[in-house]
Formats: sequence, structure tokens, C-alpha cells
Amino acid sequence: MANIIGSPSRYVQGKGELGNLCTHAERLGKAFFVLVSGSGKKRVEAQLTHSAQQAGAKLAYEIFNGECCQSEIDRVLAAFKASGCDVVVGIGGGKIHDTAKAVAHYADVPVVIVPTIASTDAPCSALSVIYTDEGVFDRYLFLPANPNLVLVDTDVVSAAPARLLVSGMGDALATYFEARACQASGATNCVGGKVTLAAMQLARLCYETLLADGLKAKLAVQRKACTKAVENIIEANTYLSGVGFESGGLAGAHAIHNGLTAIPETHSLYHGEKVAFGTLVQLVLENADLDELEQVMDFCLEVGLPITLEDLGIRDASEEQLMEVAKLACAENDTLHNMPFPVTPETVYAAILGADQLGRYYREV
Repeated sequence: MANIIGSPSRYVQGKGELGNLCTHAERLGKAFFVLVSGSGKKRVEAQLTHSAQQAGAKLAYEIFNGECCQSEIDRVLAAFKASGCDVVVGIGGGKIHDTAKAVAHYADVPVVIVPTIASTDAPCSALSVIYTDEGVFDRYLFLPANPNLVLVDTDVVSAAPARLLVSGMGDALATYFEARACQASGATNCVGGKVTLAAMQLARLCYETLLADGLKAKLAVQRKACTKAVENIIEANTYLSGVGFESGGLAGAHAIHNGLTAIPETHSLYHGEKVAFGTLVQLVLENADLDELEQVMDFCLEVGLPITLEDLGIRDASEEQLMEVAKLACAENDTLHNMPFPVTPETVYAAILGADQLGRYYREV
């Protein structure tokens, strides 16, 4: 099997770039169907209108209903077909991105992804995570191509709440450890090949950037400041993690996240916050070196990522509830089986308890 790396056709990051969106995307089409939240539209409409006037482009808006589920994809697809547009643009967070990518795939048109937050690594990937209407993980939709353009306006992203940037760090935290596991097991990555040297280096650089700039970026964003550390973390959360996870592969951390969606209390948490705890569970499964565990724990404590079940809103969970999480994480088609050793619901259940207890210990010392 070949080594394969996937990435968006073009990645643009900089201050004020939202106002240049239509110019950057003019090679893709002239009529842009913009999927965005109601509040998001109010924040970006003036810049997009200016951009469309500059490029002589048409804009049509569709308000996102809040969940990347099949019914929402079908609804938005119908609206796109009725709009007369030729490009899908997803502006917002991960669920909007995944919905926009799925709609563009089914309509067979280009897609532009514009994150207004750096809370996940979804923007660059050829993947949509599909949930049920109730918000429980359903399946991965693997797409034939990455987005045609990813545009990140760092002024917009740095103005978002700091918790969202930290959530993106939680998602990015898993990138290196999952890629490492997939390389060790020889697992197939998300683009249908084996991990490349480039993908592993991107994944490693992602982790190193988090350790170097994560706290500085969080503190700066708390003051709505876009410093060099913020720029670096936005790139780590969005591009390094996006290309790194897709071309490196997914393993334990994201499967644990998927399992946690079975507990309603976790639905109020962001994707990356649950992935961060999933990373700790994966490291316990691997019986990772204590120094490495301490480094990850210290990072999570420093920036404010969950390290215990209680941090996830799970208090006094029953054995049956946590075993349900473990069973869902071990689903036949999920990525936990990319680990370089056999996994069972029983070993995952034990790792969840072990990670929770380690988190409690490190929170007290």
C-alpha cells in the first residue's frame, strides 16, 4: 500500500483575509452559497459583501440549524440546489464545516471552509463527522477530496472566546499520539494510505507548538490580542493538526471521544475538550512513560483542558454507563482498532478509570 498525504488545495491565513474571500476563491466560481449561523452572519456579512463587490460575485446565505446530521445535510443540499450557486462556503465552527463539506460532496461542487474559531482540526480534512439528530456520534463520511480553499482570518479567530482556542488545542493534542500509534500498527490513514514522513513531522510539530505557545496564546486571546503565539496556535489547531490527523491517522483519542457522546452530560462540552481526555485514556491504554504522561497532564492543567471525568461533567457515573462508553469506542468501524495491540471494552473501561484517577492525582499535587 502506498504512503499518502492529503491537504487542502490552498491554505490562507492572516489578519483581515475574510474581506478577500471572493478574490481568493474566484478561480472556483462566482456564486457563493454561504452556510453560517445566525449570529455568525451578523459578524461577517459586511466583510463578505465588500469582498463580493470587489470580485463581482454573488452571495446567498443559509442559516445552519446546529447539528451535522443527515437530515440537516439533506435540508441544506436542497437549499443549495435551489440557490443557483456554484460554490459552497462554510463559515463558523466544525459542525458547519463538516456539513458544508458533505453538501459540496453530494452536489459535486467546490467547497471553501472559513473557520471563525480554531476549536477543531475539521477545516482542512476530507472528512465529515456525522451525528444523529440527538447529537450522538453516528459515522465518519470520508470524502474524495480535501477542501478547495481554507481561509483563516486571524483577527476573527482571536476575537472568539479563549475556551474555543483551548478546545482546538485539545483536538490538536491528540494528533501526534494517534499518528504515532497508527505508524506503529501500520494502520491505514484517513486518505487510504500509510503515514508519510511529512505527516509524522507535521504531527510532531503540532505537539511541539502546543507546548511552546499554548499558554501564551490562551492568555493573549483572553485580552482579544492576536500575538505571534496566537498565530502559531491557530496554524497548529487548524493546519498542522488537520493535515497531521488525516494523513497520520486516527486511533484511541477520537474513538474515546465518540464513546463519550453516549453520556448526555458531555454534550455541552466542545469536541476538543473530550478529545483531550481521550488522549489521556489512549496514553493509559499504551502504558505510556510517566514523563510523557506528566508532560501531557501539565499542559492540560496549564491551558485548562479536562483531565478527569468530573471535568467532563460526569459525576458518579455507573459502571454500566462507562462500559457503554467503552463499547461504543470499540465499535467495529471506529478507529480504536488502529492501536498497535488488541483492544476490548474491558481494557478501555479500565483505561478510562485509570486516566480519571491520574487526573485526580495530578490536580491535587
